[in-house]
Amino acid sequence: MIIKQNLEEILETVAKGCTLIAVSKTHPAEKVMEAYACGQRVFGENKVQEMAAKYEILPKDIQWHLIGHLQSNKVKYIAPFVQLIHSIDSLKLLQEVDKQAKKFNRIIDCLLQIHVAQEETKFGFSQTEVMDFIKDPTLLNLQAVRIVGIMGMASFTENMDQVRSEFKSLKKLFEELKSMPLPENVVIKELSMGMSGDYKIAMEEGSTMVRVGSAIFGQRNYPTV
Repeated sequence: MIIKQNLEEILETVAKGCTLIAVSKTHPAEKVMEAYACGQRVFGENKVQEMAAKYEILPKDIQWHLIGHLQSNKVKYIAPFVQLIHSIDSLKLLQEVDKQAKKFNRIIDCLLQIHVAQEETKFGFSQTEVMDFIKDPTLLNLQAVRIVGIMGMASFTENMDQVRSEFKSLKKLFEELKSMPLPENVVIKELSMGMSGDYKIAMEEGSTMVRVGSAIFGQRNYPTV
């Protein structure tokens, strides 16, 4: 019941035109089904293995988003079904997604991950790098992927002014990319930013997708070593 209550409360706050991604990482399939029973259909996972395992046993109308760092050698496990990959951070990775998508006669939507946070641990392109990346003629050779926007994570801090500033910079980049001449397989329409602690600020700054986990499912159950 607590998941249903949490989900209903969050959905009341989600802006019109913004997609709520329920981040179910580390939570069992039973909890996903609780949210599914409430009508939620879009779920996000950080790890390929966990997402593939849940895909096998859960309803097939679920839209699965891979939101965590993705290694090239693991793309093949999610290529048959993944709805959106949020974490493309290199041409090599995008080329592998293209290669695997072709095997299943699919076009896989992707977001380019932008590094705006202060922490050095975050992956992603710098704002200058992504501008150059979009202009790379190699992108035209990729027929089985479509870049539909960008994703970013704000710094892990209690300073909400800093978080807002980072979201503002992402929105500015988003608008700049939209205004550029773009290859046929690039359609900038999604801005994925905001998590449980800052999704309301992200929406105020123009997010079209928020990735909310603990505020729906409760604290994560990380395995002990």
